[in-house]
Amino acid sequence: MPLLERKNAPSLYYELDDFTDPWRDAPYILLQHGYARSSKFWRAWVPYLSRFYKVIRMDLRGLGQSSKDFDLTTGFTAKNLIQDFNDLLDHLKVDSVHYCGESSAGTLGLAFAAECPQRVRTLTVISSPVAMSEEDKVSSLGKYTNRIDALRAGGARGWLEASNAGRRFPADSDPALLAWTLDEMSKSDTEVLVELFKFVSNVDTAPMLPKISAPVLAIYPKAGVITKDEHTDALKQNIGNLKMVRVPLQAHSLQIVAPALCANEVLYFASQHDGIVCRE
Repeated sequence: MPLLERKNAPSLYYELDDFTDPWRDAPYILLQHGYARSSKFWRAWVPYLSRFYKVIRMDLRGLGQSSKDFDLTTGFTAKNLIQDFNDLLDHLKVDSVHYCGESSAGTLGLAFAAECPQRVRTLTVISSPVAMSEEDKVSSLGKYTNRIDALRAGGARGWLEASNAGRRFPADSDPALLAWTLDEMSKSDTEVLVELFKFVSNVDTAPMLPKISAPVLAIYPKAGVITKDEHTDALKQNIGNLKMVRVPLQAHSLQIVAPALCANEVLYFASQHDGIVCRE
């Protein structure tokens, strides 16, 4: 099992998918999952990317197969999470990557690109808040007034059943996809989700946006339920080198429901930066 083990820091699970020609020094793409998910959620992307790029998929600390052996109340900070990225890249002897993050991992990617410009060749954000809206902090909670109470009362599965319905996926989604997604997300530890929510709900990357020098690809639903125009407008107003793609869906989880579309956008965006021909 590929695992980065560190002293005084949680171990990090990762996958490295590489079907590039062995005689070529192919660049890397880092695919980072968001809240309550894992590296498994990028599985459908791998065939589109790994012929031309070495693809890294890391489980965020506390989620998936990465360790929960750290102080949950203090361990989720932008500094620590960015250090996780840097430690993994150092471990793999990778100078820089094309970073692609979905939802809150895209928000974290904005901070990573701003703080560590030498490590980010291009940045892709998918349905990512610049900062979590007050509306999203309290949505889909039923009788509860905040997400923390909802999580602790119903566990990860109870909250996710309410949160996923009508927000993350189109109404006509394959029931098997919905069931798999719910099962996988429900494996997340409730206390990890509580403490991670405290972090992501208070991150505001707006002041960091003008510092981002990497080319940015932003993929958003046309009528997002979670990420509305306030987020795309902030990117347009504050990032100089920006390509905006609007997908004609309301679904938040675009990387799951439209993997081919999104993966190909990322592939050609990265390849244009690198001067690589991604077809045979």
